[in-house]
Amino acid sequence: MARYMDPYKGIFWASVILTILLAAVAPALPMLVEYTLDKYILKADASGLTWMLMAMIALLIIQTIIRYYHTLATNVLGQNVIRDIRIQVFNHIINLRLKYFDNTAIGKLITRTISDLETISNIFSQGLIQIIGDLLQLVVIFGVMFYTDWQLTLIVLIPMPLLIWATYIFKEAMKSAFVDVRTWVSNLNTFLQEHISGMAIIQYFAREKQEMEKFKTANSKHRDAHIRANWYFSIFFPVLEIILAIAIGLLVWYGSKQILANAISPGVVVAFLMYINMIFRPIRELIDKFNTLQMGMVSAERVFDVLDTKEFTPDNGVFSPDSMEGEIEFDNVWFAYNEGNWVLKNVSFHIHPGETLALVGATGAGKSSTINILSRFYEIQQGRILIDGKDIRQYKLDSLRHHIATVLQDVFLFSDTIFNNITLYNPHITEEEVIEAAKRVGAYDFIMRLPGGFDYQVQERGATLSSGQAQLISFIRALVHDPAILILDEATSSIDTETELLIQTAIENMMVGRTAIVIAHRLSTIQKADKIIVFDKGEIKEVGTHRELLTIEDGYYKKLYDLQFNSLGI
Repeated sequence: MARYMDPYKGIFWASVILTILLAAVAPALPMLVEYTLDKYILKADASGLTWMLMAMIALLIIQTIIRYYHTLATNVLGQNVIRDIRIQVFNHIINLRLKYFDNTAIGKLITRTISDLETISNIFSQGLIQIIGDLLQLVVIFGVMFYTDWQLTLIVLIPMPLLIWATYIFKEAMKSAFVDVRTWVSNLNTFLQEHISGMAIIQYFAREKQEMEKFKTANSKHRDAHIRANWYFSIFFPVLEIILAIAIGLLVWYGSKQILANAISPGVVVAFLMYINMIFRPIRELIDKFNTLQMGMVSAERVFDVLDTKEFTPDNGVFSPDSMEGEIEFDNVWFAYNEGNWVLKNVSFHIHPGETLALVGATGAGKSSTINILSRFYEIQQGRILIDGKDIRQYKLDSLRHHIATVLQDVFLFSDTIFNNITLYNPHITEEEVIEAAKRVGAYDFIMRLPGGFDYQVQERGATLSSGQAQLISFIRALVHDPAILILDEATSSIDTETELLIQTAIENMMVGRTAIVIAHRLSTIQKADKIIVFDKGEIKEVGTHRELLTIEDGYYKKLYDLQFNSLGI
């Protein structure tokens, strides 16, 4: 954690200096009280008493000012550090490869980025520096006490071993409790994220009561973890008060005997009463701040666990062309999401620039995997993939993906304007280009009918638009980025037949001058493709044009075609 404070050394050292000052002035008030009692109150010196009262007020004002700037500096330090860590965490997450997200709950990552980082901020604002300050204060107070009367100090410290033992047990118990608390916070976030996103499914199948029971169970576990932590507090603090009472009792007993024997003055006993309270107040705060530190360190371990994840797509390429021809070649490609479970087996094909390739096959045949590895969302285990004659691993990753645009079946729209969902904040895309692309796709009219037109605010995941409208926006998004390679993954499956007919010509216009790869279950949409590849269980079974494949007796494509069109009554 310390390295994150390097940019804020000025604030850090200011906090340290203020911490030292607070510790230095801590015993000043008891010393003034002791001096006032012995020199002025017991000797009935009213004029001197007034001056001492003014000195005490001045001391309190100085302490208040120092504490104000100390609290401000530590909180500013904490918030700056957390801002930097949160930026690093998010930057790390958005560069992780998709395989990591396949195996990691989104709610878990949200907890790490938001909740856990807020807890870490307390390390700086309420934890580390404050603990140092309390420890310094204890050292100073003990030093003054020993200097004043070492025998009385030793008597007062008789219960200290009991305090140390109780504190150790409390620390170990609280660490376990805090781990459980953070775990159930993460579980609750994951549960809520999944169930709110899937609310339609819950309501479609009338599963509200069952899911509510599951939430109650998770919520009860979260409550129990907090109660367990509070239970430890409820035991420890009364024990602390008992130890404080024992120390005060020993002070009164031994101090009174010393006063009667004229060994010490009454002012010393009164000052020691204040010292004891000043000792136990930092100790109580130390326990509380140590728990803050413990909780922060538990959260830090979870955050750094994400930062230590090295699920990156290797980006060692140096080739970054301004344009691509769009020639694609798969050369004996083998690919598996999990080791040994091959999804693609010895796949080889070649697409010339400007050609349209269609991929067909049953669900799970390997069609989507083919386009995923083309953009290096996943890494192949064997073989090569070439674009314009160069291995895709020779390209810079952002350059490779810049020249490939994909329209997916499941369109994702952000909570933003239609314009920003299309451009994705690319400053090089102009409003005129967006309007022209919308007209070519056939979406301009429906967009202009929306309140605000291109400035219409799309709700989360495009909830206020029909699936067909959202799909049309994804077409515009792909078109304005002017890719050399266009990928359509079931891109017309969410569009009704009438809308599909309207945009089919627009899609064909989009493909002009571009290499296109089309995945479609509707075979009617790919009949004009230059080449059709039929996949089955990760292997290429047939290659040819629509007419060529229909001539193959008992062929996979012919069976798919007959099955689909016969089912439609054609």
